[in-house]
Order: sequence, then C-alpha cells, then structure tokens
Amino acid sequence: MDLGLKDRVTLVTAGSAGLGYAAAAAFAAEGARVAITGRKPRTLEAAAQRLRVDTGAEVLELAGDITDAAEPARVVEAVVGAFGRLDVLVANAGGPPPGRALEVTDEQILAAINANLLSTVRLVRAATPYLAASGQGRICAITSASVVQPIPELSLSNLSRVGLWGWAKTAAQELVGSGVTLNLICPGVHATERMTSLGMSGRAGDPADFGRAVAFLCSSSAAYITGTTLVVDGGRTVGL
Repeated sequence: MDLGLKDRVTLVTAGSAGLGYAAAAAFAAEGARVAITGRKPRTLEAAAQRLRVDTGAEVLELAGDITDAAEPARVVEAVVGAFGRLDVLVANAGGPPPGRALEVTDEQILAAINANLLSTVRLVRAATPYLAASGQGRICAITSASVVQPIPELSLSNLSRVGLWGWAKTAAQELVGSGVTLNLICPGVHATERMTSLGMSGRAGDPADFGRAVAFLCSSSAAYITGTTLVVDGGRTVGL
C-alpha cells in the first residue's frame, strides 16, 4: 500500500534508536526525506547511515537533547533550512526512570514532565506554522500504553504521558481548521533496549511493525484521523 509519503519531509526526534528509529525507517522506506535527532552523535551518525544504506533515503541527522527548552525550535528551523519545508512531525523522547508513586521527588516529576510532555508541546508549537503551510501536515506523538492503563512502578511515565494525552486531545481540536492532524501512538512492550532495561516480560512486538503504524497515522490515508490514541501493545492493556 502506497501511503503517499514519498518526498514528504519528516522529522523524528529521538530517532537514532528504539521505536523512534523504527518510525524513521518506516518513513524512509516509503520514500520520505527524513531528519532524526539524538543525544549521542556517534549513535546518531550510525543510525542515519544505516537508513541511507537500507532505503536510499535522504537523511539529515541533528545532534542535541530534545528536552532542552530551546532545542525543539532549533531543530525545526534546521530541518526547514535544509529541506525547505516540514510535512510530518513525529515527537518522541526517552522515557523517565522507574519510580513508585509516593517515593518520587518533585525534581523527578518536573524532569519527567519536561521530557515527556513539554518537549512535545514545544515541538508542536514550533512546527505548526510549517505543517499548516504544507497543506498535509501530520503530527504523531509517541507516548505509552500507560495512558490507558497505568503501569506499576512507572509513576513518572504514567503522570507525564497522561498529561500529554489531555493536551494533545485539546490541541488536535484547535488544529482542525489548519488541516494538520495530531494523534498519539501508544506502544506497549516491544523488543527495544528500554523494555529490556525495565525488565518488561511477555510477548514483545516488532519495532518495525510499530514504525509502520506511525507512518500510517501520518499518511494521506489518515487525513480524517485526528485527536485519536492508537494503542499498539498486542492486546496487553485491558482498559476500556
């Protein structure tokens, strides 16, 4: 199925590894021009080169920490400067550490909110003028299945990601008139280093399948899908 993503300029933050990389790979395979960010320059360069070799896509790598307050705007401007426009934003950031609800500190809570809520808000604010000008702007925020079923011992993730969910549902309505769609995609357990580090057990999803789900939400075929939350977890969560 042709998703209509050929030559679409796509920014995937935290795209050098894990599910962010899987999303970037899906876009590159569809013929999109892809920009990825990451905190580790060597890992980022290796990821970009792998995308080029595997897909033949045009790939731009931008080193930096997307959780820094000024970084989202800088990254968006760098992508537009390199490619001339921006059509798709995939907002992603590394998850916070484990922590029991009554034991996490104020500092840990604020750091989680900054990384997993504010970074996306900042990215969307910076990208929206360009996405609206595209005429087919798409935003997909990678979050967690914890928005529909909180995960024990991951109170920081539960808190910050549910906050993002509420904000995104509101922002999606405000963007309708601009033609820009905004959706959340919520992974469960996938075969990534983060899941291994958290000791998550059970049947793990293939990151490549997850990446293709992200690409679909940002495709021409998904033009009438906005403000929704797609859980990709193999049926693990049971919340209604």
